[in-house]
Amino acid sequence: MSKLYKVQTRLMFHANIKVKIPANYDDDIFNELYGVLEEVDRNYNSYSENSYIDRINKNNGNFTDVNDETIEILEKVIYYSDKLNGEYDITIMPLIKLWGFYKKSPQGIPSKEEIEKVRKNVNYKNIELDKENRKVRIGKGQEIITGSFMKSYAVDKMCKKMKEMGITDAIVNAGGSSIVALNDDENREWGIIVEGEKEDLFDINISNESYSTSDQFNIYLEINGEKYGHILSAKTGYPSQNRQIGIITESAFVGDVLSTGLYNQSPKNFLDIVKDLSSEMKIEGFLMDKNGKIFYSEGFSNYIEK
Repeated sequence: MSKLYKVQTRLMFHANIKVKIPANYDDDIFNELYGVLEEVDRNYNSYSENSYIDRINKNNGNFTDVNDETIEILEKVIYYSDKLNGEYDITIMPLIKLWGFYKKSPQGIPSKEEIEKVRKNVNYKNIELDKENRKVRIGKGQEIITGSFMKSYAVDKMCKKMKEMGITDAIVNAGGSSIVALNDDENREWGIIVEGEKEDLFDINISNESYSTSDQFNIYLEINGEKYGHILSAKTGYPSQNRQIGIITESAFVGDVLSTGLYNQSPKNFLDIVKDLSSEMKIEGFLMDKNGKIFYSEGFSNYIEK
């Protein structure tokens, strides 16, 4: 007899967050689990009015009082920004606004001069952390965007809560871009369909791991018949030419940060950075370039269902 599960889906972080747990747990447990996401959304999402990040943004150029967790989150982000040679930069919001993403009627391709002017405000190294006094300052005119990591950070906290509750077999699908599997001896792995732009690419199996993916299939600008994806390079100010990326790690937060930062890399740099990171963490992945060619890290094939 197959094991029974129960599922709930709620809209949070502009995504459908689907949680699947064993059927023997009471339905009230979902309120506790989603409550973890609500707390993160309220306190740390840059889009949430009066969150710590919102206050930092509105008070740019000055120090803002925060809590310990805000500093811990930003420390992690800065660490991986360094690892990715600045291609991952959470102060990229001014560039996103310049391009007109998420607007109904974009103005067209920004000029090189406009991009260079705005890029002066894009530099994560200008984020100042005063741990002793619990204060954070960003440069004048800077703005942090948390869209590339806050949802997955919240999901990691939710999964930690699950383990504290004794749940060892579950899967969380955060809008398809971040999927976390919890496994035990009874259910050793979860299967995931890796979707491409027009068809499924392959199936993978993960166990106590996360799968993070980024693509530009649905969020883009169309200007003069050309599509420009929403994942911008902090170094050039222009959209990446790559089409899709998938990263397997043990943390949804780390996976989402890396899937965004590695998206802008050349295939060679992608493979080199993944290999370098593998010395300090479990990581595998693939990158699809602008021509649709897929480049796999050394051990990714072990996850593909044969």
